[in-house]
Amino acid sequence: MGVVTYEFEVTSPVAPTRLFKAFVLEGAKVYPKAAPHAIKSVELEGDGKPGSIVKINFVEGLPFQYMKHMIGGHDENNLSYSYSLIEGGPLGDKLEKISYENQFVAAASGGSVCKSSIKFYTIGDYVITEDEIKALIQRSEVVYKAIEAFLLANPDAYN
Repeated sequence: MGVVTYEFEVTSPVAPTRLFKAFVLEGAKVYPKAAPHAIKSVELEGDGKPGSIVKINFVEGLPFQYMKHMIGGHDENNLSYSYSLIEGGPLGDKLEKISYENQFVAAASGGSVCKSSIKFYTIGDYVITEDEIKALIQRSEVVYKAIEAFLLANPDAYN
């Protein structure tokens, strides 16, 4: 097994506290509302604390039926959270898991920056390419931008 780490940032005109609330604290409610074209439902197995499982069910026609995340933890003061994709989605037979550490910070020009560090745990001798990593990130950015658009269209939500 190998581990490949990839870091990237995404900017948003939305304040970091609103993004944190929408993505982390209220994600099960927000995801299907903001991205109905992709997400059918979200189920929580556990109490939402570290070790709990979040199952995201996708609409028909997408490449994946579902994926399961294991919650690593979150820190409301630092607007950070971590989780690992442990089943479904893009894992297939080449990736054991994908671990994410994210933090929302205020951008100098207003809005926010989501700073992400992703670790890809490969199976056997498989080596994930930068193009494969970028394709996976691009898929997740579609949902990110849908949630951002939902928050911009609903300025009183998740303040």
